[in-house]
Amino acid sequence: MTKHMAKVAAVDPVWTRICDEARAAVRDEPLLGALIHAGLLHHPTLERALAYRFSMKLASGEMSEQILREIADEAYGSEPDLGQAARADLVAVHERDPACHRLLQPLLFFKGFQALQAYRVAHWLFVQGRRDMAYFVQMRTSELFGVDIHPGARIGRGVMMDHAHSIVIGETAVVGDNVSMLHSVTLGGTGKEDEDRHPKIGNGVLIGAGAKVLGNIKVGDNSRIAAGSVVLMDIPCCKTVAGVPAKIVGDAGCDRPASEMDQLLHNR
Repeated sequence: MTKHMAKVAAVDPVWTRICDEARAAVRDEPLLGALIHAGLLHHPTLERALAYRFSMKLASGEMSEQILREIADEAYGSEPDLGQAARADLVAVHERDPACHRLLQPLLFFKGFQALQAYRVAHWLFVQGRRDMAYFVQMRTSELFGVDIHPGARIGRGVMMDHAHSIVIGETAVVGDNVSMLHSVTLGGTGKEDEDRHPKIGNGVLIGAGAKVLGNIKVGDNSRIAAGSVVLMDIPCCKTVAGVPAKIVGDAGCDRPASEMDQLLHNR
């Protein structure tokens, strides 16, 4: 696996760009030099930098940086998809968030990206059967970032959590690839179901701020959920829903709503 990571590092345009941006940032703001060197430039790969960031942010009096670093290194070393998902998430934030001008910003400063990567390590632990450690990571991620994602949830690649504050994703939720969601989104249960009780979000879906999607329902690919909506029923592909309870108010308006980030209701 070390050989695999070395090969990835040698042909990794995302990591190369991050290192170039990091060196420029140190020149522009020398006071951040120690943070940027320790967090980015000291590491040979993105995976190592992610493991370091994970351990530094989530460490507490109950769990040391060293233990968390060992856990994260093991996760990234044994599951290459974690690093590839992180790259897709980075590119997604850079492309969709107008406040993101460099790839290093989410890695160092954006809690949505950092919370998502912490979830990915927690999910790896959960799948490995190390559930108590996974719950610990979930707890610390919630305490630190205000983002509560159950480690049993399944989340695809290229996901952007914009601002991310108060996002809640339940245990049996599934989120597809290339999804964008804003702050205060809930993918939750109705409180009346057991077992498979959370939403299934398709690929390319845009979920507006404060939207609540409740129950074991399906949201079709490339649909839009307007801010503040409460979704209680299945949504077909390529539609826009709004309201409480949410109803279809038109088509999605474009082929890739999660990438376009257009939240205006053009056709009612």
